[in-house]
Amino acid sequence: MPTSAARFAEVFARVERLIEERWAIPVRIRDVPHPFTGDLDGAEIHVDYDLEAEDALFIVVHLFGHTVQWNVDDDARAIGMYTGPWDDATLARLRGYEVDACRYSMQLFHDAGVTDLDQWLSDFAACDYAYLEHFYRTGEKRPFRSFWRDGNPCLTPLAIPAFSPRRWMARGDGIVI
Repeated sequence: MPTSAARFAEVFARVERLIEERWAIPVRIRDVPHPFTGDLDGAEIHVDYDLEAEDALFIVVHLFGHTVQWNVDDDARAIGMYTGPWDDATLARLRGYEVDACRYSMQLFHDAGVTDLDQWLSDFAACDYAYLEHFYRTGEKRPFRSFWRDGNPCLTPLAIPAFSPRRWMARGDGIVI
């Protein structure tokens, strides 16, 4: 049975509250310049106000995962800010970066008491990476959902290390496509 928009909105509110209270990272709902759906700078997370609840939930938890990475791993921050060219070795680094961000997202879900969306998050993460890899290899932006496949291997949570959020770049520089 598909997850309802109300469930996605409820989980969004729960994880948003946890992100803001436990890590003091503001989650801002705002107009994120097209074609971006979210942005991060290491100290704040921005989610476009015009997203469906499902997409907004993925963006907030995924950008939280990248926020963790940026604050604890110089190499992850470097690949997160990398703009190309994209060869096979760099794409392999990107894949590790994206998977680990989603593993932090999974841990965030579990810390928030959300355990019914593990497969959804795993499928969304796989779709997101397939979209990114296609875009970086070809420059073509196909419809995001055209990369969706059900039943991907379930991600394992990755423990969220202690960190202090730090702004690493000016907001609005367009990190998330």
